[in-house]
Amino acid sequence: MDRQTLNKLGLMLQGLSYRISEEMDYFISIKGDFKSGAKRFPLSAEPSGDMLDVRFEGRNDRVKPRDLSSLMVDYAQRYDSVYLECGFRGETLIIEAGSGNVTMKTRQLEEDREDLFRGHAETGAISGREYWIKAGKADPLLKEIGIMAENGKIKNDMIRKYNQIDHFVELLDPMIRELAAGKSEIRIVDCACGKSYLSFVLNYYIKDVLKLNCRFTGIDISEEVIGASRGIARRLGYRNMNFIKGDIRQLIYEEEGEGAIEPDLVVSLHACDTATDYALAYGIRSRARGIVAVPCCHSELLSQYRYDPFREILKHGVLKARMADVLTDGIRCMVLEAFGYKVSVVEYVSPLDTPKNLLIRATRVSGFNREKYRICQEFVRELNADPTILKELMGLAEK
Repeated sequence: MDRQTLNKLGLMLQGLSYRISEEMDYFISIKGDFKSGAKRFPLSAEPSGDMLDVRFEGRNDRVKPRDLSSLMVDYAQRYDSVYLECGFRGETLIIEAGSGNVTMKTRQLEEDREDLFRGHAETGAISGREYWIKAGKADPLLKEIGIMAENGKIKNDMIRKYNQIDHFVELLDPMIRELAAGKSEIRIVDCACGKSYLSFVLNYYIKDVLKLNCRFTGIDISEEVIGASRGIARRLGYRNMNFIKGDIRQLIYEEEGEGAIEPDLVVSLHACDTATDYALAYGIRSRARGIVAVPCCHSELLSQYRYDPFREILKHGVLKARMADVLTDGIRCMVLEAFGYKVSVVEYVSPLDTPKNLLIRATRVSGFNREKYRICQEFVRELNADPTILKELMGLAEK
């Protein structure tokens, strides 16, 4: 390969090395070959921790991503041409060099048109809606979380679940775009993550559909579900997702200060009873720009509150329980607003699917509002209640 072509290739490979260094979690592999006359010599490079394993000419070199370009140029100078396919999640970069020309083009991973159209046709037949998480493009994800069968079709008993996760993404899309503005990477913490299905879906949507960098940390007290989530992440190649066994009640304080995750978005999806409050408190204390919660169970306030003007209504247990649900989530919204968040509450699935169907979205727009916090405290006193979320934020409010 002549010197001019080699120099051009070197510059292009420097850019590639930089991108791999910055996006190691999304890098898949490099496959290609070096050609001399009619002979081809295959090359591969795959991630191994924070290093790359490069296999070429019977050798196995272990290099740092930033050193990849110089190694490849050293290989290339002995050959006539080079062809490389550099895979990242969501796209492939194709680099060709030889005969004085060096080119690079991007191929979005949407080229199996037949499968893609088949996926659209099937999802259209399911509900007539335009899906955000499309079958045909998201098949590996949908199979891993049990929505899709191995034959590529949505399972009949999972159609409702598929609609739910898709609508969840639809509701969060505006918030994600807002959080991404001016950021090189969005950091997301999933509190009491459980099996993390919605986080896997959200990760796919942010990285593979919106083409934005993101990093997920899932936290749960159960070793079993953490192990299951790690397994799914490994099989999907989601190296930007980390799962930690831990207690959210301790995380609120342990993660403050130096070394904190400093999340852009905190999510809490079906965390039981006060686990939702601990997650909200964590989001507020860490000054997360966005907080999303789908509450589940509301037993704390049910066992505490009484309100004499409503005593003839609340003597009926089922009505008192329903009122406790509304009051619990209402207090949560009041607290979020007091700490500077703009809050909206929507039904994210049909109440026919589950009565626990509220989604709370909060975006931080200002600082602490002492007057709103005082009103919230007075309201709670009138209910003769002592909710966890206020207890966990008491010290923060007094600063």
